[in-house]
Amino acid sequence: MNINFHSKKIPRIIGMSLIIPLTFFEINTINKQLKADNNFIAASEKDLFLYRQMGASYLCIASKAEVDFSKGLGIASATFANVIIGKHGGAIKELGNKKLDEKKLYNAGTFQIVGSALNICPESIPKNIKNDYEKRLKQIAKESKK
Repeated sequence: MNINFHSKKIPRIIGMSLIIPLTFFEINTINKQLKADNNFIAASEKDLFLYRQMGASYLCIASKAEVDFSKGLGIASATFANVIIGKHGGAIKELGNKKLDEKKLYNAGTFQIVGSALNICPESIPKNIKNDYEKRLKQIAKESKK
């Protein structure tokens, strides 16, 4: 009995025995990801409150640690947006499960985090940021009356 290791059949058999299971594994993984994408639950007001407070807490701690305010706010806002996209697919229940893109969530997070931080650590918020926030808040209140 003589085994020819240079035979083309052996690498094909070994290759097929590796490729077939990997193919099924890859298909199964893709199906799981597709199903997971459909299982997002829109962020509730309770969820948003938690993410907003976490961002404000981070901003206050960063400010007290002498981290540049705009950098701290940027990180807190980006985290706010990323969590909503990652956990809720960018959907917010209050908006009728409408999915928001990262930029809109970032901007909304920035506004909400500054508002919460003004309650938690008003001394850490620069005056110009506080003034911009109050101006925007008045504008929103005026628009909502219409």
